Amino acid sequence: MLVSALTRELRLRLRHVVGPTIGGALLLYVAYHAINGERGLLAWRVYEQKVAEARVELSKVSAEREALAAQVMLLHPQSLDTDMLDEWARRLLNYGNPDEIFIFVKPDEAH
Repeated sequence: MLVSALTRELRLRLRHVVGPTIGGALLLYVAYHAINGERGLLAWRVYEQKVAEARVELSKVSAEREALAAQVMLLHPQSLDTDMLDEWARRLLNYGNPDEIFIFVKPDEAH
């Protein structure tokens, strides 16, 4: 009789403890993954930094593309610049007059 009363009391108390324990465990699980998960707050900061770096790279590449587009525009038949054509022909054909001096600069040192 003592054992049955004890087990009944234990079951009654366990019913009141199990629900909040499982709920607390689920809350901790969700909170952990919200901060440290693959798409959590810490990963979000890393992605923001990568996006900022990509935007800087995009602006550099866009500026380079615009400079190249401007040079290409000078070579179009409608707006042909004879000086640009002469410069490109000499550079590609490795041609120059005997009284000319050429100074070659690497592209990254040009600025």
